[in-house]
Amino acid sequence: MSEYLERLSRALGDTRVQLVTTAVAASAVTVGVMWGTRKARRTQQTRRLKHDAEDMLSLDSNGFSLPADTRASAESLAVTKRTPVRLSPNEELLIQEQLARHYVFFGQEGMAKVRDSFVVVVGAGGVGSWAALMLLRSGVQRIRVIDFDQVTLSSLNRHAAATRANVGTPKVDALKQSFADIAPHAMVEARVALFSAETAADLLAGEPDYVLDCIDNMDTKTDLLEFCKNHSLEVISAMGAGMKSDPSRVQIADISDTFEDPMSRAVRRRLKLRGIMGGVKVVYSTEKPGKVQLLSLAESQKDEPGDFSVLPDFRVRIVPVLGTMPAMFGVAMATHVLTELAGFPTEPLPVKGRFALYNRMQCDLGVRESRMSPEAGGPRLQMRADDCGYMLEEIWRGRSAISGSIERLTFARWRRDQPMATYNCVCMTKPEADRHEKLAGNLEDHYAAETLEYIERRLEEEKQLSKWR
Repeated sequence: MSEYLERLSRALGDTRVQLVTTAVAASAVTVGVMWGTRKARRTQQTRRLKHDAEDMLSLDSNGFSLPADTRASAESLAVTKRTPVRLSPNEELLIQEQLARHYVFFGQEGMAKVRDSFVVVVGAGGVGSWAALMLLRSGVQRIRVIDFDQVTLSSLNRHAAATRANVGTPKVDALKQSFADIAPHAMVEARVALFSAETAADLLAGEPDYVLDCIDNMDTKTDLLEFCKNHSLEVISAMGAGMKSDPSRVQIADISDTFEDPMSRAVRRRLKLRGIMGGVKVVYSTEKPGKVQLLSLAESQKDEPGDFSVLPDFRVRIVPVLGTMPAMFGVAMATHVLTELAGFPTEPLPVKGRFALYNRMQCDLGVRESRMSPEAGGPRLQMRADDCGYMLEEIWRGRSAISGSIERLTFARWRRDQPMATYNCVCMTKPEADRHEKLAGNLEDHYAAETLEYIERRLEEEKQLSKWR
């Protein structure tokens, strides 16, 4: 032990060892001071940010976060295009970090337009709640959400923000409560009100940059669209998301270009009666309804069904809804509105841009049908171009039912002894159609079993679905 202590003493007495030891100690002290200083600065900055946020925010009696200048009453907050959004410098830094990906996408100028906008969302259900939520998350700071309805247990499958705790409370309040946690600086006006032609001027006041129509009542929807058109308000409307399940069919188009959507057709007719022929952008689905049915009325409701509606002229029967579809409609609406607000160029493709093809196929089918004898039911072709588009895209998926080819497509009557209809018309290539017209005898003698099975199955499905056309 004494020998070890003697060696240690000699080592410590070495000048070089002393210098190294001193350097190490000095470095350790320097690192400690730097770390302590940085930690103190972070702590101070955090306290300052919290203090700034607390100065801005307060809670109302329902626990909603509200700007300081509106903490007296949630109901008194009327948001307009000119409503100021007050942010401290530190809060602005937080918001810019929260929206960093959007700033990269739209740029400073585009995001300035988005953040300076005022948007009104009419309808806070499955479509409207998602649209409003994504607008808020994307930087829109002035939003008015309008709906008269309350949250129910059955609406939790599609509402963007409602929880079980919100059941029985207004849908707009559920949204506002959720929005306060996401963007407490945003000016959100929650209006518990039923939209109508009489209330339109009040509910759409404040110079909105965009109006989102997420109403599911046909007459009320028409009133809103007419008001927006007559007052030059930018508007986009959601058509029917109920009874739909194919996300690949969701499209954005002018209402005059829509097809295979009952609500679009009904609204289009109502607008035409009011002198509006087009110029209304809609989100809709080209998927043909019919796979699911409306829920039947109970026996006690059949005599006077109107007595059981929530409000006069509102539907009684329940529409089956796959919760993801209204969300897709809402997100599609919000995306389109954001790109419009930011001045970001987009070109929605209406009906797949294949009108010329549909017209050609209609003409070709007309020529083939003109060669049919009166005994066979021809020539009495009543197919329109959009019928040909429907058959090509929906029934035959844009391919020949015989070979799967996508080249030189046309239509031919499948069973020549039966009348022409969408469920007796098959997509083929022109050479295949020419050969098909010359066949004699049973089709089973000329086509493979799997080809026959596929065609007959698709035609039978169309026969059932055609009851809804």
